[in-house]
Amino acid sequence: MFSARRDYYEVLGVARDADAATIKNRFRELTLRYHPDRNKDPGAEERFKEIAEAYAILSDPKKRADYDARGFASVAGFSREDLFGGIDFGDIFGDLGGFGMGRGGGLFDGLFARGRPRRGADLHARIVVPLERIVTGGEHTVRFARRAACQPCKGTGAKAGTSPRKCEACGGTGRRVQMRNEQANVLFQQITACEECRGRGAFVDQPCGECNGRGIVERVESLQVKVPVGAEEGMRLRIPGHGEAAADPSLSAGDLYVVVHCAPDPRFERLGSDLWRVERLSLPDAVLGAELQVATLDGSATVKVPAGTQADQVLQLRGKGLPHFGREGRGDLNVRIQLAVPEKLSRKQRKLYQELRALER
Repeated sequence: MFSARRDYYEVLGVARDADAATIKNRFRELTLRYHPDRNKDPGAEERFKEIAEAYAILSDPKKRADYDARGFASVAGFSREDLFGGIDFGDIFGDLGGFGMGRGGGLFDGLFARGRPRRGADLHARIVVPLERIVTGGEHTVRFARRAACQPCKGTGAKAGTSPRKCEACGGTGRRVQMRNEQANVLFQQITACEECRGRGAFVDQPCGECNGRGIVERVESLQVKVPVGAEEGMRLRIPGHGEAAADPSLSAGDLYVVVHCAPDPRFERLGSDLWRVERLSLPDAVLGAELQVATLDGSATVKVPAGTQADQVLQLRGKGLPHFGREGRGDLNVRIQLAVPEKLSRKQRKLYQELRALER
């Protein structure tokens, strides 16, 4: 929760009588703008949390009514589960690949998990997709290596049919706590790993043959991930539970973050949702005007070059770029004109250029 709070309606930028659809649409828009996976500006993460909390209150009729009546006092002491447990994020973000993680706040797990028992570490993988995949969206295979829980022993390290023996020295916690008084009214507490079990909290008397008692195995996995339409360069898609296994088998594995990159394309350069390409134009065509056949992602298009076109002039093809992520429409295809100055001239061409120069003088 936030120490310096703004009114929830102000946070979302909606009127106090806004209906549920307006609040939902505004939340979706702001989330896509400020989610830390997309926005690296300082303060974006805190702004995102503020938006999430505001939506959690205003999207629930009872919480909203309590807030309207009693203000922030109505949400005092709310836990993460109290706030996000009933929200179906899959309904809001289900068409946006890694942003839709179903019910219960999976979208916000990494940002609201401070102070919890430590789960497995997150992993990052990279995929390179062609521009055509950005246009249509679709599945793409990602391969990655990770430390996963051993299946035969289910991560305990003990042979099937047996169980680890709890360490009596630490009571199964894996930690030893020592407390002493250093001065009046000051109690010093020191927490260290248990020396008896080396921090594991248990002993494995009959080790699993698959993992040799470690409970974790190294393996390479393949997954099909859904690349959303209009996926931005560097966008991260979150795959829950496919990161590193936790040291404690009772805790969940980390997440896999798949970073989307566009494959180089000799035809275009990508800048956001816009595409750029260079077309060479002869001097006569630049002076007199012409028609060019320009490659696009949808085939080719005819571009009219106006008479008197200058070097580096940009001709714009509206809607011929990439789809915008999370909203309707497409970017543009921008064609930069490069004048092709002949390096060698025939006798007739030289004569004509000399006559043209004489006329201009």
